[in-house]
Amino acid sequence: MSQISFSLNPVPPFRLDLTVWVLRRRSDNIWDRWDGQTYRRVLVLQGEPTEVAVSQSGSPAKPKLNVTATGPRMAPELKSTLSTTLRRMLGLQVDLTEFYRLAMNQTRLKPLVQDLRGLKPTRYPTVFETLVNAISCQQFTLTSGIRMLNRLVTAYGVALQEQPDLAHAFPRAEDLAGLEMEPLRNLGFSRQKARALIDLARMVTDGRLNLENLASLDDEAALESLNQLRGVGRWTAEYVLLRGLGRVHIFPGDDVGVRNKLQRWLKLGNPLDYEGVRRIVSRWKPYGGLIYFHLLVNSLAEEGYVCNQMNP
Repeated sequence: MSQISFSLNPVPPFRLDLTVWVLRRRSDNIWDRWDGQTYRRVLVLQGEPTEVAVSQSGSPAKPKLNVTATGPRMAPELKSTLSTTLRRMLGLQVDLTEFYRLAMNQTRLKPLVQDLRGLKPTRYPTVFETLVNAISCQQFTLTSGIRMLNRLVTAYGVALQEQPDLAHAFPRAEDLAGLEMEPLRNLGFSRQKARALIDLARMVTDGRLNLENLASLDDEAALESLNQLRGVGRWTAEYVLLRGLGRVHIFPGDDVGVRNKLQRWLKLGNPLDYEGVRRIVSRWKPYGGLIYFHLLVNSLAEEGYVCNQMNP
């Protein structure tokens, strides 16, 4: 095994702990690993599993990330690939100055954002991974969805040679394209979800579908393209725009869990529907997705998983 190390400097303010929880979502997520100090993830680089470890040594106001990657063959050029991937995943280059300026003038929004200052909008490494997450978690509690994804990762994610029982990459399209439905059904996937994942993986691997090209489309065109895929509806398509394409103005209004968090946070008496969410979030345009992420991490802080205070 060989190793490379380097550092990255996010646009401040930045907190790795808060940002990682946007990716993890639940404490039993096994592929986005966090021990309170270091974020670890297995990525497949040039066909080989590579463990990436990221820690923060600088303060939120002067952040510095220390990155170490360990794999069978760590060519120098992988530093550039890894840097690009981590900047995407952890939102390192996203400047939230205007969002913070807006929040400081909003009575309700100000304390939420102040407590979580340094949280950056994350993105999954690929749009394929985003879709697998979204399809898997449809009509499930998030906890149940994450646990089913854990089984998928363990069964079909490329394993790190040094830790084959612990560390797996998230499955790629080529890892799922050859499956039949029964193995996925045995992991807890419904027939509809299993078929949707297999069809998606096969379309990607045989070249019929290039999901990364969605980045070149405007919102309406991207949503239309996504809605043509098996198993994709409005919530899944909006989820992909936010978590896969980095469209931070998108608040997936059909997400019942975060919709309920929004209702409780605003102390509203009546439940919200999709249009109600749209009307409320419009007051914070174009930052609906940032509100979505802040409400998610705020709920994790309330449950004791996240410390929402840190010295500057």
